[in-house]
Amino acid sequence: MIAAQPSREPSLRHYLEHPRGGPTVLRIVLGTQLRRLREAAHITREAAGDAIRGSHAKISRLELGRVSCKERDVADLLTLYNVTDEADRADFLALARRTSTPGWWHQYGDVLPGWFETHIGLEEAASVIRTYEVQFVPGLLQTADYARAVTKLGHPRASADEIERRVALRMQRQQLLSVPHAPRLWAVIDEASLRRPLGDQKVMDEQLRHLLTMSKLPNVTLQIAPFSLGGLAAAGGPITILRFLEPDLPDIVYLEQLTSALYLDKRDDVDHYLAVMDRLSAQAESPRNSLAILERLLKQES
Repeated sequence: MIAAQPSREPSLRHYLEHPRGGPTVLRIVLGTQLRRLREAAHITREAAGDAIRGSHAKISRLELGRVSCKERDVADLLTLYNVTDEADRADFLALARRTSTPGWWHQYGDVLPGWFETHIGLEEAASVIRTYEVQFVPGLLQTADYARAVTKLGHPRASADEIERRVALRMQRQQLLSVPHAPRLWAVIDEASLRRPLGDQKVMDEQLRHLLTMSKLPNVTLQIAPFSLGGLAAAGGPITILRFLEPDLPDIVYLEQLTSALYLDKRDDVDHYLAVMDRLSAQAESPRNSLAILERLLKQES
């Protein structure tokens, strides 16, 4: 029997059978479930840390899904939390094993920083991806040649092989937009990123045509924030908000920096950025007018 165990919907079995998002998401799910069990048993993080020969900081990282989980540690925590039902324990331990299973992106470990690996895993599991870009076309909407030009700009010392590896990673990421049950992508793009030349004119023309093509997908909404708006609600940098169907996964705000990224999931932070995105979407051109802008830009450049 499980003493004082909170309701778990969907069940761990659901995540084992439908591991969308790979180890990144499974770590968050497992951590969330373990936190609920600990709180229901009225056990402190310090006491839980002692049970696995660690610290309260280790428990915090585990509950936030920042680290993979050793089966031994999970088994000890389940015992501490008085989880004795064999079927439930087996599901928890199976999930713990899955948190160490590499995602497809691990094959790009030589060019993939750890802070961005988390983003790819969350992106894979998202049901809605809302993004605002100031300087570049969003990565999920870039052509290979445009991505190559962006990569060369950001990594001027990289070898040709490394550049191609980074481009290949970006192209593989984009496949999530065309799979069954693909997420909805809602992108607001600053007009400056469409007028700023990257690569030669052929690269920019192909990128604009690609945006026109992608915007016709049923799960892609594209808006352009024109120069005429002046100052924007999100002045300062790009924003991505990831939303999930799974109740164990909170909305997450992703803020990318030069050599790192911030992941915000506190309700107040998320609500603030959701309000910013809503204002941006209200200020930007409608999807139909945005298509007209893209077509006009293509005519101007041709």
